[in-house]
Amino acid sequence: AHLYPDGASTALKDALSAKLGVDAARIVVGNGSNDIIDLLVRTFVGPDELVASAWPSFVVYRLVAQAAGKDAVLAPLHRDRYDLAALAALIDYRTKLVFIANPNNPTGTYVTKRELSSFLERIPPTVIVVLDEAYFEYVVAPDYPSGLTDFPGRARLVVLRTFSKAHGLAGLRIGYGVMDPELVEYIDRVRQPYNVSSVAQAAAIAALEDDAHVERSRKMVRAGMAQLEAGFTKLGLSFVPSQANFIVVRVPG
Repeated sequence: AHLYPDGASTALKDALSAKLGVDAARIVVGNGSNDIIDLLVRTFVGPDELVASAWPSFVVYRLVAQAAGKDAVLAPLHRDRYDLAALAALIDYRTKLVFIANPNNPTGTYVTKRELSSFLERIPPTVIVVLDEAYFEYVVAPDYPSGLTDFPGRARLVVLRTFSKAHGLAGLRIGYGVMDPELVEYIDRVRQPYNVSSVAQAAAIAALEDDAHVERSRKMVRAGMAQLEAGFTKLGLSFVPSQANFIVVRVPG
């Protein structure tokens, strides 16, 4: 730990490349995926340009835009889900980034492959669409899309993932993004040279090799979710069916 970390996270990028089947040149590693959200806004959103997302969704999208002095336009959820038609209607010539949390935080709902395909067809190719898949390991829905494989024709598509959830490394702050190499090059000009510690990089490489831990995490979450849903039903409380590792319950009053 007395040595500076590898500023390019080379070993971790190589491990991610092998695990995900993507070119290492397409990977950005960050101090948590929050770091990459911040870098995306600071790198690509220029004067008088906008960020778009939904609400309620991950609050960091809006906070990062505000911190950078940019406006964020937000489409309300419809029945606790992203309303992609309403989100698409907000996008105009000023929009540079669109954030979609899939599954969504805090509702645990998701958008389907068909819905997302239709949305991407409506969005100009100049707009960077960011799929935040922080909770993808927990998803069991068969029509859940993979941002890494299902939309090969979309050049400006960014997929964010993290080691904070299923891998259990939240305290070490490490996440990654997969995107077009040209976008990676621009982000590398803006990010701090040692933005991820050597300890976090080593832990992430080890975590990628521990499939058994991720599978235990999945099973524990699904069992816990079933227990909570049964309890809420018994108590007469409504809840939002979740594809993540958390669940929204509505308490009267």
